[in-house]
Amino acid sequence: IAKNIKEKIKKELLDLLKNDRQKYEEIFKNFGRTIKYGVYSDWGQNKDFLSDLIIFYSSLDSKYTTLGEYVSRMKKDQKYIYYATGDNIKKIDKLPQTEFAKSKGYEILYLTEEIDEFVIKTLMKYKDFEFKSVAGSEEEADTEEKDKKNKELFDSLKKILKDKVKDVKASTKLIKHPVCITSIGELSVEMEKVLNMMPDGGNLKADKVLEINTKHKVFKLIKKYYKEDSNKFKKLAHILYNQALLIEGLPIDDAVEYANEVCELINI
Repeated sequence: IAKNIKEKIKKELLDLLKNDRQKYEEIFKNFGRTIKYGVYSDWGQNKDFLSDLIIFYSSLDSKYTTLGEYVSRMKKDQKYIYYATGDNIKKIDKLPQTEFAKSKGYEILYLTEEIDEFVIKTLMKYKDFEFKSVAGSEEEADTEEKDKKNKELFDSLKKILKDKVKDVKASTKLIKHPVCITSIGELSVEMEKVLNMMPDGGNLKADKVLEINTKHKVFKLIKKYYKEDSNKFKKLAHILYNQALLIEGLPIDDAVEYANEVCELINI
């Protein structure tokens, strides 16, 4: 009986989604979190049942889209369902990590609630397409830019930043921006923020990667200081890392030191 009731409710909601989109979106704004919670509760037993009812904001027009609608619009060469996380759609839209996907014409799901990425991780895929965060670090085998001649430079940056980052490397995502933070593994930067807001968060840390745009003019300055001025090279490493943190909405360790290092490098 319970199964029949669930099926009936789902059918009514899908009919509403199809025939009265505005009303469904209003309902979802009030009860969408309950549906999302149902996806990852009970170890995801109901994820397939509920996946067609979930809607997220889209990079196309900042309006809601279903996963089915997203898949129907995917480019022929597109392998993944891309998503990005943040406080709101305006902030997400400005993230440097979205540049590559946008340049390819790929649509991005904008996840604005702290529950959203946990839902995506539970779903894993939709219609045989895996979800992929634009802020996830590319595996070495998938990296388009293998700049071996800068290996020593990146190793030096990694040594300066010590335990702050898991790696420093050339970015395949960035087009206009100089740097960004990505992550390796299941724990993303956004999930780190959400979990650490909880009382028993445990001060969890994502394995962060500092990605650098080697085609940006800032990289020329990095190479110059690497060869000519180790002190300025160290300061610039800290500045770029802190800028990447600020873009992600993460706190920096010492705001005063950061401001002083910026001023020193621009000779104020």
